[in-house]
Amino acid sequence: MGLEVEIITGRTVNQGKSVEEKFSDEYFRAVSFCEISEEDFKSLKLNEGDRVKVRTDFGEVVLFAKKGNLPKGIIFIPLGPYANQVISDATDGTGMPRFKGVKAIIEKTDEEVKSIKEILEVI
Repeated sequence: MGLEVEIITGRTVNQGKSVEEKFSDEYFRAVSFCEISEEDFKSLKLNEGDRVKVRTDFGEVVLFAKKGNLPKGIIFIPLGPYANQVISDATDGTGMPRFKGVKAIIEKTDEEVKSIKEILEVI
């Protein structure tokens, strides 16, 4: 049983700096995590570096967990191949998918975070 949250995604400085080298360790570190509020972090009994599974109606992904300065019930995932696993590709005629306000369930997991190559092979 997991915790209900809403996902917001966005660009980060580290994600932007390394986006040209999508198979680099730097890019992997920049996009393979989610930030979670301190309250939700405690509720899930997480430690820094633990992994969480994020599930939505559109897919699921395993990410590294980090404490973030966020309100309870909100998680942040940097834009990239991991975020793309849990957002809809529907654009509702705008040409852009919805990157914010996606409902999700998160839970602590022992599953490994897939490499970018593994993520892209699924697509």
